[in-house]
Amino acid sequence: MEELDLLKKDWKKSENSFEQLSEKDIYKMIHQKSSSVVKWILIISLIELSIGILLNVLSLESDFFNKIDAKGYTIYIEVLTIVNYAVILFFVYKFFKNYKTISSTDSTKKLMDDIISTRKTVQYYIWYNLIMIAISAFLGSYVALSITEETKDIALDSSFRFIFYLTCILVVGILVFLFWLFYILLYGRLLKKLFNNYNELKKIDL
Repeated sequence: MEELDLLKKDWKKSENSFEQLSEKDIYKMIHQKSSSVVKWILIISLIELSIGILLNVLSLESDFFNKIDAKGYTIYIEVLTIVNYAVILFFVYKFFKNYKTISSTDSTKKLMDDIISTRKTVQYYIWYNLIMIAISAFLGSYVALSITEETKDIALDSSFRFIFYLTCILVVGILVFLFWLFYILLYGRLLKKLFNNYNELKKIDL
C-alpha cells in the first residue's frame, strides 16, 4: 500500500508539471501572436501616414489648391494639416510603444492589460480618423462654395445653400460610413485576434 501511495503521489506531481508546462507553452504562443498583431497595426498605421503625406504633397500642385492659396485659405488648411499629422504621429508612437511593451512583457496579467490598452488605442485612432475625414470634407465643401461665389462674382441664394449643405451632409455621411467599413476590414480582424488572445489568457490566469 505504501508503494502504491508513493506512485500516486509521483503521478500527481508529473501531471501538475505537465499542466504547468502546457500553460507556459500556451502563454508563449499567445504572447508571440499578440506581438505579431500589434506589429501589423504599427506597420499599417505607418503605411497610412505615408500615403497621407504623399497625397498631401500631390495636392499642393493642383489647381484647386492654387485657388485656395489665392483666396487666403491656405493658412487654415496648413494649421489643420499640422494638427492632424501631430495627432497621427502620436498614435503611431503609441502603437510602437504598445508593440515594444507587449514584446518584452513576461507576465500574463501585464500582457492582458497591454492587449486592452492596444485595443483602446486602435479604437480611438479609428474614431479620430473618421471625425477628421468629416471635418476635412465639410471644410473643403465650404471653401469650394466660397471660391465659386468669388470667382463667378455671384451671391448664391439661401435655398441653394440649404440644398448644397444638405447634399454635403449626405455625401460626408456616406464617405464616413465607407471609411468606417474600410477600417473595420483593415483593423477589425486584428482587434478580434487580440480579443481572442485576451480570452485565452483569462483562462490561464484563472
